[in-house]
Amino acid sequence: MRVTVAKTAGFCYGVKRAVELAEEALRTKTGPCAMLGPVIHNNTVIDHLKSLGAMVIQHPEEAGEGSVVILRSHGEGKAVHDILEKRGVRIVDATCPNVSRIHKLVRQAQEEGRRVIIVGAPGHPEVQAIAGWCVEPLIFQDGEALWEYFSQCPEEAQKPLTMVSQTTSTQSAWNFCSENAKKLCTNIKIFDTICNATCARQSEAQQLAAQNDAVIVIGGRDSANTKRLYELCLALCPNTVWIETPEELDAAGFPNGARVAITAGASTPTAIIKEVRGKMSEEMMEIEESFAELLEKSIKTLHTGEKVVGVVTGITPTEVQVDLGTKHAGYIPLDELTDDPTVKAEDLVKVGQEIEVFVVRVNDAEGWVSLSKKRLDSVKSWDDIEAACEDHTVVEGVVTEENKGGIVVSIKGVRVFIPASQTGTPRDTPLTDMLKQKVRLRITEVNRARRRVVGSIRAVAAAERAEKAAAVWNDIEVGKHYKGVVKSLTSYGAFVDIGGVDGMVHVSELSWSRIKHPSEVVNPGDEVDVYVLSFDGEKKKISLGMKDHSQDPWTQFVEKYHVGDVAKVRVVKLMTFGAFAEIVPGVDGLIHISQLADRRVEKPADVVNEGDEVEVKITDIDMDKKKVSLSIRALLEPTEPVEAEEIGEDEVVASADGESTEVAPAFAEEEGPAAEE
Repeated sequence: MRVTVAKTAGFCYGVKRAVELAEEALRTKTGPCAMLGPVIHNNTVIDHLKSLGAMVIQHPEEAGEGSVVILRSHGEGKAVHDILEKRGVRIVDATCPNVSRIHKLVRQAQEEGRRVIIVGAPGHPEVQAIAGWCVEPLIFQDGEALWEYFSQCPEEAQKPLTMVSQTTSTQSAWNFCSENAKKLCTNIKIFDTICNATCARQSEAQQLAAQNDAVIVIGGRDSANTKRLYELCLALCPNTVWIETPEELDAAGFPNGARVAITAGASTPTAIIKEVRGKMSEEMMEIEESFAELLEKSIKTLHTGEKVVGVVTGITPTEVQVDLGTKHAGYIPLDELTDDPTVKAEDLVKVGQEIEVFVVRVNDAEGWVSLSKKRLDSVKSWDDIEAACEDHTVVEGVVTEENKGGIVVSIKGVRVFIPASQTGTPRDTPLTDMLKQKVRLRITEVNRARRRVVGSIRAVAAAERAEKAAAVWNDIEVGKHYKGVVKSLTSYGAFVDIGGVDGMVHVSELSWSRIKHPSEVVNPGDEVDVYVLSFDGEKKKISLGMKDHSQDPWTQFVEKYHVGDVAKVRVVKLMTFGAFAEIVPGVDGLIHISQLADRRVEKPADVVNEGDEVEVKITDIDMDKKKVSLSIRALLEPTEPVEAEEIGEDEVVASADGESTEVAPAFAEEEGPAAEE
C-alpha cells in the first residue's frame, strides 16, 4: 500500500499560536485559568489543556474576579470583551490574526455607517464572533441565499454595504457570493478574508483525492474546516473516511494495493497524524495475490454485451489488439473503432493505453473475442443525452444535414432533430446556412427505443438572452456606454440591442445633422456605440443616444464664425415668419422674413426653397441660448426703402438644433438712426 501525507495537513499558524498561548498562560497562571469555550476544535488538545489545569466555561459571567480567561482562536464579540474587562479578569486573546483582521474591517464598516454581510455558517463560533462587532449584520450560507434576499429586498441592495467571509469558507462559494453581490448591490465593499492556509489545504486535498484510491481525513467532529475537507475529498474520491483518533482507523477498510492519501484539518495535532500514518504502516501491508487467484482471473469467462477494460498491445491497418487480462485475445476491427473512415487508428489510440470496450462476440474454441469501442461510445452518448434531457443542461453539436421541417445535429454520434421553429432563425432564412456550424442546444425529448431525440436551439438562445437582459438591468445607469446592434428602424428612430435588451435611439439623437429618416445614418445589423439617456425599469424602456458630445457643433460653429461674417448656408425648413438654414451640421440659423430680400416678402417660399444654398451675413449670435440670426438682405444693395415689418415679440430668432420654438424680439418702426440700425 502506498500512503501519501498532505504537506498542508495539521495545525495552521493561527491554531498553533492559540495552543501555545494557552499553554503559556497555564504555565504562568497566578489564579484560576479558564477557556471561554474550546480554544480549538480538537478534543485531544482540549483534554491536554485540561490536564494542565484549565477549566472550560461557556459564558463570560462564569469567570471569577482575578482569574485568567483564554479566548478561543475563533474570537469573541465586543460584548464578551466588555463583560470580561468589567469583571477585572486577565484576558489571553488567542484569536487567530486572520479573524482579528475581519473584526477590524467590521468595526470600520460600522463606523462608516455600512451594513455588514458575512458569508459563512450562521451558527459557527467564528461567524458569531464577527457578528458581535457590528449591528444587525446579514449572514448568508451561500450565494443563492444572498441572491434571494437582495432580489426580494432591492432597497437593501442600494444601501452602503461591506462583505467579508468566514476564514474557512471554500473559494468557490465565496466567488459565487461575490459575483452575485456585484450584480445586485450598487454600493458595496468586498474583502476576501478566506485564510490562505485554508485555500492551500483544500486545494492539495482535492488534488490528492483525484490521484488516490482512498482518502483519510483526520480532525474533530466540530471542526468546520475538517468537515469541508471531507466534503471536497468525498466529491472526488468515494472511498473517503473521516476519523478523529487513530483508534477509529480499525473500522476503515481499504483494498489491497490501494493508494491512500492522508490529510487533516487545521486543528489536528501533528502527533495524531503521525500515529495514524504509523498504524497504517504496521497493519495494512500489501498482500500479494496467490497463484490460484491469478489463475482464476486468467480463466475468467467473458459474455457478449459485457463492458470490459483492457490495454492496447498492437495496432494494424485493419484492427487494434487488446489484452483483457484473460485467456482470450481481444481485437477491435477498424470499423468498430470509429464511424469516421478518414481517421487512422493511431490517431485515436496508442499502444499501452487503457481502453474500455464492448464485447461483441466470444470464441472460446479459438480463444479470441471481438470488441467494439464505437458501440460502447454510442451507449455512453445515449446515457449522456438522457442525462442532459433530465437535467436541462446545454449540449454542443454540429449541424450535419437539413431535412423536411428542420435540421439534424450530431452530438457524440447521436442524431438530434431540431424543428425549424426551434432553430432560432428568422422564418425566411434558409436552414442550409447552418450546415457544418457548431450550435448549442437543449434536449427536449428522448425516445431511446425509437432512437428519436429532439432538441431546441432557440431555448438556449432565449435563456441566454434573458440572462444577459437581467445583467443589463442590474448594471444599467444613465451615461453608461454600450456596443449594440441595430435591430430595426421606424420613422421616429432606431431600436438597438445592447446585449439582451432593446433600447431606442430617437431620430434626433442619431446625428447632429438634420435627417428625415434613421436610414440616412444606420441600417439593421450595423454595430454602433450608444449611451443611456434614460431608462424605466418598471416599463422596461431604455432611451439611447448616439451623437458624439465631444464633437459639439455649437463649439465648432463659434470657433469658425463671428457676427458680421458671410457664410454659405443651406435652407432646411420654411416657416411663416422666415427660413431656417444650416450653417454647419447641427447648427441652424434663422433668416427672418424681413431679412430674406430688400423688398417686402409675403411668404418665404417666394424667395427661397428647401435645399437652396444661399449666402448670408451673420447679424447676431446669442451665446446663452445658442441662437443665430442671419440676413440675405444685409448683403444686397437696397433699391428702394423697405418698411420694417411688424412681427410678434415671441417669434423665432435662431436655432442651434433646428427644433427651437423660441421667438425673436419685434422690429420697431422708428425714424432716424435708431430705425436705420
